[in-house]
Amino acid sequence: MNQTVYNLLTSYKGILAADESTPSITKRFASLGLVSTPELNKKYREMLFTTPNIEKYISGVILFDETIKQGLGKILLDKGILVGIKVDVGLHGFNNTEEQVTKGLEGLKQRLDEYKKLGATFTKWRAVFKISDIYPSDNFLNENLKRMADYAKIVQDHQMIPIVEPEILLDGNHTNTRCEEISTKVLKRLFEILKEKNVNFDSLILKASMVLPGKDSGVVAMPLEVSNSTLRCLQNSVPNEVNGIVFLSGGQTPDSATFNLNEIVKLNNSSKFGSWDLSFSFGRALQQDAMAVWNGMDDNMSLAQETFLERLIKVSKARMGEL
Repeated sequence: MNQTVYNLLTSYKGILAADESTPSITKRFASLGLVSTPELNKKYREMLFTTPNIEKYISGVILFDETIKQGLGKILLDKGILVGIKVDVGLHGFNNTEEQVTKGLEGLKQRLDEYKKLGATFTKWRAVFKISDIYPSDNFLNENLKRMADYAKIVQDHQMIPIVEPEILLDGNHTNTRCEEISTKVLKRLFEILKEKNVNFDSLILKASMVLPGKDSGVVAMPLEVSNSTLRCLQNSVPNEVNGIVFLSGGQTPDSATFNLNEIVKLNNSSKFGSWDLSFSFGRALQQDAMAVWNGMDDNMSLAQETFLERLIKVSKARMGEL
């Protein structure tokens, strides 16, 4: 197995997604009454990255272009944490529909050269899939996943590890059953296209959504239901040559994401749905409480770091099914 993949999947550790784009971090800060600036963004992320002992629970951090260019990767590398980088550049409309494809292939090779010099060894590309009675459409599915496969091939050719993230959006009123059906369809098609493009399955990591009912459905699935449907979906769509699957929190509360992860890992350990190593790559679920405590103030930094570490310890246990 590629050493980077092996290191990212170290027991008790997972990946912190700290790759919020400028619009995303602007929105998160605005909810706290803060105005996002490059300086404040840097201060916030420094607070996270300098938290004592995070290297016990975090194997890698995905950064945003602004962040890696601010030199924050060095803090992580000094702690033995791998540096990753989000390389897609957002979404744009597809065929005048509500569906949005991911862009970012243009100039990707040049950007990878630059990111490698700044210490990055792995990358991430996110595509989003909306569930409704008519979406995702087959044409959209093929185009969005083809771009993801092209990205993965380019990254592997640069001797880096691609994380592929086909996120199934929580928006909508779909049932758990419908989510499982679409999630399976998306992942099956993704691995078919990756194979066509000669992407090595053992040198990538899948960042997957948990199978959940839409947030407008009024239904809250219990962790045991989430774990059964999620593992069934993966078993029916993800080849065993894939060494690791990391879950995104995808708009769940920090506690829901943590307890669902714990149940998924526990069930997989006892039932062996697949041979993959299961871990986490949470963004908001790891950061939300700490960001609220910090609230842009230097005086709150040590308490925010304690809050961040508490969540990391909990999610680290969940990653092993030990909660």
